[in-house]
Amino acid sequence: MAVAKVKSILVSQPKPETEKSPYYDLAKSYNVKIDFRSFIHLEPIEVTDFRKYKLNLNDYTAIILTSRNAADHFFRIFKEMRLSHVDNLKFFCTTESTAYYLQKYITYRKRKIFFGNGSLTDLSDYLKKNKKEKFLFPCSDTASPEMFGYLTELKIDFDKAILYKTVCSDLSDLANIKYDMLVFFSPTSIKSLMKNFPKFKQNSTRIAAFGNKTSKAIEEAGLRLDIAAPVPESPSMTMSIESYLKQHNKR
Repeated sequence: MAVAKVKSILVSQPKPETEKSPYYDLAKSYNVKIDFRSFIHLEPIEVTDFRKYKLNLNDYTAIILTSRNAADHFFRIFKEMRLSHVDNLKFFCTTESTAYYLQKYITYRKRKIFFGNGSLTDLSDYLKKNKKEKFLFPCSDTASPEMFGYLTELKIDFDKAILYKTVCSDLSDLANIKYDMLVFFSPTSIKSLMKNFPKFKQNSTRIAAFGNKTSKAIEEAGLRLDIAAPVPESPSMTMSIESYLKQHNKR
């Protein structure tokens, strides 16, 4: 039985900020409608709740940041608690873009800011050289336990601080809208789909997933995974989708 062409795609992420996104190239090249809608959103942990952790921010000399969101919420809580010693802190960022993003809050100083190429393991040399520091790890409630395990293996003195939480968005306005393909990037997005639409039946809807954890969440939800990324021949989500479209949207 022939598989129907994909004419519409819903990407469970916010709409790209520029028109240079490869998703727009896909839409044009394959005459496919592509919409964007985040299935999840972030909510801040308020100061009153943060105080329950009994963490004294004045005790820390170094901060580990894995995203811009982590940076935003760290400086938010710092400001709300009326602390001022931020210029004395060292920052260890998993990406260069996060490191340069700190200019929004502090003066950029190379001797105070270190960055990797996307992974916490990239920072291992910097972390080992700064073992005397006391580290704070701002994160969300869905942060990967593997990261904390890695720091423990390095014998780094750190505390995690959940400063924001990932929650399911209200998708009720999509109830009567059907897409030929849904694209997911996190297990929480799958959770949001099932929470919003507990009677969801996949049928002919194609599902694409980025990352092993997302793929596993799809299977655990009893859904069929049609497109996986990254794979050796398609390291990005858009490349994996294009490979599928080439095969099933033949002109």
